[in-house]
Order: sequence, then structure tokens, then C-alpha cells
Amino acid sequence: MDEGAPPPAPRPRRSLVLVAGSGRSGTSLFTGILQRLGYGVPQPEVPADDTNPRGFGESQWVVEFHTRLLRAARVQVSDARPAAWALTGRAGLDPLVAAELRGWLEARFGEADHLVVKDPRVSWFLPLWRRCAEDLGAAPRCVTMLRHPAAVIDSKQRWYGGWQGEVSRAAGWVNQTLFTERATREGPRAFVRYEDLLGDWTRAVGRVGEVLDLAVLNEASPAAMRRVHEFVDRGLSRSRADWDRLSVPAPLRAQADEVWMLVSRLADEAEGDGSAIAERLDELRGAYAGYYAEAEAVAHSSVAAARARPAAPGARPPAPAAWLIRRVPARYKRAVPRQWRSRMVRAISA
Repeated sequence: MDEGAPPPAPRPRRSLVLVAGSGRSGTSLFTGILQRLGYGVPQPEVPADDTNPRGFGESQWVVEFHTRLLRAARVQVSDARPAAWALTGRAGLDPLVAAELRGWLEARFGEADHLVVKDPRVSWFLPLWRRCAEDLGAAPRCVTMLRHPAAVIDSKQRWYGGWQGEVSRAAGWVNQTLFTERATREGPRAFVRYEDLLGDWTRAVGRVGEVLDLAVLNEASPAAMRRVHEFVDRGLSRSRADWDRLSVPAPLRAQADEVWMLVSRLADEAEGDGSAIAERLDELRGAYAGYYAEAEAVAHSSVAAARARPAAPGARPPAPAAWLIRRVPARYKRAVPRQWRSRMVRAISA
């Protein structure tokens, strides 16, 4: 070491790994591996079920926190709308929401210095998590799990049913993958293909440890390694990356294929020209937004019909909200704060 060179920066005492990616893409497997290597999953965890018998690796509080924010923003977990990212971004800018997350995270760091948080919903709130972690002196890192979109859709159809539909799920995968990639550019990140994790987890996880400088992974004990070997089941991948089995429009399928090709390159050790990949992904994000806008315009009549509330034959039209409010005695009006009176009027008028 040169005498005049500055000393190396001290490694942060705390670390936070955020596991992002579409559901059914291996996020539970990766989180389970990190948990067995020494990372803490904040308790209590979401219990295992038939869709994931080895466990989800998800904190119950995190799932409920994200679910509440998504419901308030009227955004689905696999929402296909490009505009949905702005809606969840507003929730992340709420000081009360940030204070709630920061308080919870601080308490969890009181139990363990190295935490892993996984939830398919976390992609919608990555900037919020990053800010709160940095406020607490932690080093946030993001790992995005990747799996071919056709395999993801097939797995979701089998385990979650067809309530959303193959086309909507394909669009949701494109939307989530494109915007998650963009949201993770600002900090340390790694991409891991599900098939690579199943094929040789030691190599895949070892690369993550090196790229993200995670001492817990780089210094794992032989006992921890054995626990992971017992946990990883190479027969887990039962869905095929086969578009022929799915009814997805050719333009959407072409976009999904190119997005998959580009993010797969980010999972390789030699990424090549990262700036060129980012530039093309930005173009695809704009192209997808245009494609979705066209689809919305075509389906406008169906959307309007779904929103309409047909009146029963012979039913009287609803009374105007202002007339109803005037009928309320003054003594009751004064008991309700003015701001709540305004909300009641809007609710009645909706």
C-alpha cells in the first residue's frame, strides 16, 4: 500500500439485502439461501403453504406494509400500468410512511446487523427502502431474480389460477422488470437467473457476494454451506420457458423476449457495454408505455362500461349531495370537523 494513499473506507457494520423480482422467479429460493448463510429474515415469517412448501422467506410485517400502501395507491402486485410507478412513488415520499418504515427497520437492526427483505411487492418501493436504510447507517444492496417470462406466467397460472390472465401477467412481467431495473441503477445491485441458482448455487451466490461485497456470504462457514445444500432442490423448476403454450399477442411477446435477453446479460459475469444495455432498456420502457397507452385507448369502452353502475328499472336517481347535507341538523354539522364534512360530500357525490 502506498504511504500517501488514503486508508480503505470502513465496511458498514450493517447491511440490508433487498430481494426483488416477479413472483415465481426464485426470490424465495434465493432468500432461503441467504437466510441459511447467516442473513436474518425479520420475524414473524409468512407461513409456508402448498404454493411454496419450503417457505417464502417473507416477513409478515413487510407484506402487510406493502399491501396497505399498494391498496391505498390502487396498484396491484403485478400491475401492468407504467403509470402505476408514479402512484407508488408518491406513497414513498410520505414522511409518515418513511418514519414508520425507518422505525421498524431500526428495531430489526437491533436484533441483527445483516438483514434480507424479500417480497414481490418491494420493487414498487425500492427508493423508500434505500433512503430509510441509509438513514440508519446500513448499506442497502438489491438482488433481482430473473426467470423467463413464459415460465413465470405458466407457474402463476398453475398456482394462482387464471383470474389475471396470461396477457395481463405477461404485460405485468415486462412492466415490473423494466422499472425494477431502472430503480436499481442508483446503487449496488446484482441479477441472478433462477436456472443458474438451481444449477450451481455456490457459483451464483458467490458472484453476488463478490459484486456486492457481502462479508456474510464471502465468509460463510462449512456448516452453513451444508445447510444450503440440504435446502436447494434442483427439481423445483417445473415450468417451461415455452410461449407456444400461452396465448400472448406477438408484439407483447417480442417485447418480453428482448427485455429477457437484455436483463439476462446483466446476470452474466461479463456484462459487456452496460451503458448500451441501459440505453436499450430505456428505449424499451418508452416503447412499452406507448404500447400500453394504445391498448388502453382501444379498450376505453370496456373500461367505461365496467365503471358504470346500471340503475335498477324504475329506480329514482340519487339525491344531490348538497341537498342531503342541507337536511342534516346544524348541531350535528358542528360536531364534524370541516375537513371531514368536505370528504363526506365528495364520498356521497362519487
